[in-house]
Amino acid sequence: MQSNWKLALAASAAWSVLAGQGYAQTTTPGTVEELVVTARRVEENLQTTPVAISAFSSETLQRQGATAITDLQGAVPNLNLVQGRASSNSTNIYIRGIGQPDALQTFDPAVGVYVDDVYYSRIRGTQFDLLDLARVEVLRGPQGTLYGKNTIGGALKLVSRQPDQTVRSQSSVSVGSYDLFEAKIALSGPVSDTLALGFAAMGSSRGGYVTDPVSGAEYNDKHTFSSRVALAWTPNDRLSVNASADYTKDKSGLSVGQAQNSLTSAFGPVLYPVPLAIPEYNFSTTTTPGLPNETRFEHWGAAVTVGYDLTDTLSLKSITAYRNLDSDDYIDFDATALQLTDALVAVDQDQVSEELQLAYNEGPWQVIGGLYYLKETVKSHQGAFANAYTAPFSFLRTVDDDLKTTSWAAYANASYALTEQLRLSAGVRYTNEEKKYARTTSTFSNLGALNGTFAFKAEETWDDVSPMVSLDYQAADDVFFYGRISKGFKSGGFNGRANAPGEEQPYAPETALSYEAGVKTELFDNRARANFTVFYNDYQDFQARVGHSVTSPTQPIPAIDFTVLNAGQLKIYGAELELAANPIQGLSLNAEVGYLNAEYGEFSEQRAAVAPATGFTNLDRSWQTPAFSPEWTGRVAGRYEWDLGDTGFVSVGAQARYRSEMALAIDNANLVTRARFPGIFQPSYWLYDAQIVWESSQRHVSAGIYGKNLADEVYKTDAQEFSSVGGIRTAYFGAPRTVMATVTLKY
Repeated sequence: MQSNWKLALAASAAWSVLAGQGYAQTTTPGTVEELVVTARRVEENLQTTPVAISAFSSETLQRQGATAITDLQGAVPNLNLVQGRASSNSTNIYIRGIGQPDALQTFDPAVGVYVDDVYYSRIRGTQFDLLDLARVEVLRGPQGTLYGKNTIGGALKLVSRQPDQTVRSQSSVSVGSYDLFEAKIALSGPVSDTLALGFAAMGSSRGGYVTDPVSGAEYNDKHTFSSRVALAWTPNDRLSVNASADYTKDKSGLSVGQAQNSLTSAFGPVLYPVPLAIPEYNFSTTTTPGLPNETRFEHWGAAVTVGYDLTDTLSLKSITAYRNLDSDDYIDFDATALQLTDALVAVDQDQVSEELQLAYNEGPWQVIGGLYYLKETVKSHQGAFANAYTAPFSFLRTVDDDLKTTSWAAYANASYALTEQLRLSAGVRYTNEEKKYARTTSTFSNLGALNGTFAFKAEETWDDVSPMVSLDYQAADDVFFYGRISKGFKSGGFNGRANAPGEEQPYAPETALSYEAGVKTELFDNRARANFTVFYNDYQDFQARVGHSVTSPTQPIPAIDFTVLNAGQLKIYGAELELAANPIQGLSLNAEVGYLNAEYGEFSEQRAAVAPATGFTNLDRSWQTPAFSPEWTGRVAGRYEWDLGDTGFVSVGAQARYRSEMALAIDNANLVTRARFPGIFQPSYWLYDAQIVWESSQRHVSAGIYGKNLADEVYKTDAQEFSSVGGIRTAYFGAPRTVMATVTLKY
């Protein structure tokens, strides 16, 4: 089957050479790239948008050799963007210390992910390959007064290239390390004066960079196919209709890591000893024999956007979308041959959304108002196998749950030009979310005391009003100041790991009040750009999953309690600097620096005491290190291009990316001694990438070699913390050194 898509896409790539003519360049030679963004739902120049935003055009992504959304890691200050733990299809996204790393279906994302203005309500299905994009935008800070679904931490926007009256074609074939083979094709153009069609597809296959020394099995591999069709119809000057449908299928092996802690049974004996000095990870591990080495993932959807100009100053837009996600993930939580905690997580999710937007633009006024509706259903079946944990007794726990979410919102945002240079903007959003949750947990064992079923149903509704106000000032043609205060909101929910009475209690919403000020400048006749931002976030009631085990004379094994609680307050402040310069013809330089100080103002947990007669004890966790909040992030990058005349162009580029020490889980230290768990921290590290690319004189053909992690740095990106179950702490690692060669044709 894989060879079929390889042949089909390779043939399409060859044919696309004949498909069209003319490919627009967007950058004036010798100046930094100018980008038009839609961060505020209208087209604006990046440099006059009063939001902290980083944007990347398709040309920039291609030059960097970026093939997946996670390749932007390091290019945006204070952004953490990595593959999710134990998953080939989820993404761990944190912006300025606010995020949600758990792919469990009952957790809502804290950073909104949008593809062509359609919200993706789970972090599953967001491990995007970059296919036929116009640009990527990363918005930092709450964005609720302009977006359909409130986004407490920020927004990641992917904007697809829309078909129009220009004929375009682009295709590429890549080969590389670990038997990588990847082919992409994108074709678009007019069918008539009013109708244009587009098609894009890709297939990617790569062997695993983690191997089993016993069986030879490969893990952390990739086998993905994606496609998209799009239609653009403009029957007259006032009406436009854009429709699209997409499909993604992934059938990769397990994503595994390395045990960071000694593993024990429920009765105390050590089953897997880990030395105090853990050896450097060598990308090999042995998983539980018999555990299927596969992930089955299908994700598809369709959307229709209709725009109509009611008058020359008033326009109406409707965005209607449906999405469906179906996945079976097998997970070896302990990353050893023990069946300590192995799991199947099967999820079936679908969502329907509708957004109506009215925009008014005349004179000093620019107003956008909208109504948003989302209906989501998530059903899952889970099975946890833990025979080694309860040995000599067997253990199987199954979970079947059903979550229904109904969300609707109304928002308005208005900007008024007080003078030609000074503009005031204000917005407000009302959100109402209702969640209905049903869950049944059943335990099966040949030890009768372990058997039982726990079921519950719950229903809650939350609402919120989130305001925003900003003031911006165009001090000169190339100097822009702004200040902004905004509130973000994420609704409450239910504990998707509740296994016993008392754990099913709902947790409350979380909020963030963000203060931000920045300056955006263009220097030396647009040969340089410098954008600087400072911010402070007051993050309240953030939702934290913590776990512990409790022993008692009547309990044959420790009772495992996974609690989701509202963990008080996080105080987060920092600064961001983004630099770009083209000092001489052919040379482009970039640098980004992020500083982040995140600490708990409050973090308390009420826990049942070991001795029942003493009631409850209150644990102070505020001394712990917030997760995924490195103090420093940075990148320096450079590219130089030689013009060889009729022979074409040759460019050489490189980048170095830095992250300071970072905690990889909320539970990251001993609650009694306060000693850190070293395996749950990643020390500071650098990554080095480089590429050399040849382009033809008309830039229709290019061939490049791209190297990533050239120093072969071994570094952690995420971690599982389930130490209440046999001491499980498992770290997941970034890819080792890889090299890729790509040939691209575009017309």
